[in-house]
Amino acid sequence: MALVYLRELNEQTKFAIWKIEESAEELVAKLQLDEEEQEKLHQLSKGKRTLHWLATRVLLRYLLQTNEYIHCPSDTNGKPYLPDYPYKISLTHSFDYAGVMLSTKGECGIDLEIIMEKVVRIKEKFLKPEELSFIQPEHEVLQLYACWCAKEAVYKLQGNKGVSFLVDMTIKPFNFKPQGVMLLDLAKDGITSTYEVYYEQFQNYMLGFAVE
Repeated sequence: MALVYLRELNEQTKFAIWKIEESAEELVAKLQLDEEEQEKLHQLSKGKRTLHWLATRVLLRYLLQTNEYIHCPSDTNGKPYLPDYPYKISLTHSFDYAGVMLSTKGECGIDLEIIMEKVVRIKEKFLKPEELSFIQPEHEVLQLYACWCAKEAVYKLQGNKGVSFLVDMTIKPFNFKPQGVMLLDLAKDGITSTYEVYYEQFQNYMLGFAVE
């Protein structure tokens, strides 16, 4: 496993991305798993899903700088949390990479996606007409992925529940750059909240992240 990106946004928030180079057996050897986690691992289909799950746990150990057992369950909506640490947490993975974000500032969300042309075919499923109107043709695929990652990051931040990318989230116009920030309005339970979501191109991936 190779650390390819470590970033401390401030004293309260940091994230890291690792390239997965080990086998499942090699990753398991770096962890202590309780019975529930072993059962979870057994239920996962073999291949990338298993590697992703294991890699995020190994990376979490790296960020927390401990060799001890880390209890990282998920709530009823699938949102992971750390009952024994003061951090809020978000996990992501895509193909050969896994990522973990930690924050003591508030809830956080991170998303990593490999960039593929097929996003153009589904853009109307997650962006409103007014959002599509500011997509720059010369950066269409990259900007669409920046928007997707932003909505996914906020979806994770707010708890993995009851939110539609298309209906409840609205991105304000922005000009795409390889690294930047956008504003995203989330309408939930009659309240609209605005989030700053950072995005950046990482090799042939797009990364998005936000903190309360």
